[in-house]
Amino acid sequence: MALSIGIVGLPNVGKSTLFNAMLKSELAEAANFAFTTIDPNVGIVEVPDERLEKLAEIEKSGRIVPATVKFIDIAGIIAGAHKGEGLGNKFLAHIREVDAIAMVVRTFENKDVIHVAGDFDPKNDIETIMTELVLADMETLEKRISAVEKEARAGEKFASTKLAAYKKVQAKFENSRPAIEADLSDEEKELLKEANFLTLKPFLYIFNVSENKVGEDPADLIEEYGLNELVEKKQATVISARIESELNSLSDLDREEYLSELGLEEPGLNRLIKSAYKTLGLVSFFTAGEMEARAWTIKNGDKAPAAAGKIHNDFEKKFIKAEVVAYDDFVHPVRDNVGDSSTAKKGTEISNGARLGGWKGAKEQGKMRLEGKDYAVKEADVLFIHHG
Repeated sequence: MALSIGIVGLPNVGKSTLFNAMLKSELAEAANFAFTTIDPNVGIVEVPDERLEKLAEIEKSGRIVPATVKFIDIAGIIAGAHKGEGLGNKFLAHIREVDAIAMVVRTFENKDVIHVAGDFDPKNDIETIMTELVLADMETLEKRISAVEKEARAGEKFASTKLAAYKKVQAKFENSRPAIEADLSDEEKELLKEANFLTLKPFLYIFNVSENKVGEDPADLIEEYGLNELVEKKQATVISARIESELNSLSDLDREEYLSELGLEEPGLNRLIKSAYKTLGLVSFFTAGEMEARAWTIKNGDKAPAAAGKIHNDFEKKFIKAEVVAYDDFVHPVRDNVGDSSTAKKGTEISNGARLGGWKGAKEQGKMRLEGKDYAVKEADVLFIHHG
């Protein structure tokens, strides 16, 4: 399944404009009034990865299949959403279905675009949305604590551990902070999955900036707007929704030139996806062969059977071993020691397969390893799974 990211924010911060730009479409209606988006707009985008083309070239793959991210443009939130104000109930229900929350924060001035609170204030906007999410979670928390206290009195297994975890979350909520900041262990997070807290999801922040600030470092904006206690640099991406829209109307060559003029190496979508991978602790691994070259997304530290399960559920259950080659070893040609007269005199030859890389070359050069169930798959590993 694709990684799913819910795009949220106050009304008129540029969510739908940004969504359309990322999807290169007009799926989401964008207008200058609140609640333009009612039902969520959903779009799938490919994760840009130039490494796949090289893999496909070497293995003569029939097709290239990138990893994907599902973006969901969710209705704007206002104060009181947790009580159903605006489109609150629908908003909250849609957020519960995503893996991560990307909060669009308006940092541009435009008198023609109405801000629901009057003047834009990034810090206040973030706090408003976070408060609504926390208040919605508090209602869930109260019900869960009551139920778990009964379980604890009945002596049920894990009840006391679960109750302690809920108390940690409660302490954060009392300070209007999200559950994800509660310093929970992996065991505690697993036990709290039953609550499906909105604020236990990872947060990303998209600073929707004016054109003259599109090249700014996220850290500078965090400092400028006093967001140090709310946002970490790795969570933040600076994007101009307007520029992203303009990029879509350009040819590939014109797009590269425009990005260069702006001092950018890549479009905002690419930077957002990288930020998401970093914040969520995700890595990519590859499979490559005659049929296809394909990217897969897993959590950093996942073992080989879990990676195999991304390809097919049965592969995880019946996993035997994995052939593993690091991407660099898979694609980089082996040098012939050109210019080394001593080697040349000996007439040393390197086979075509080794020179071209790929599975054949990697095996000939001793770069392919056999790994078992305890192997933690690394970023850019190329895998071939053996299963029962």
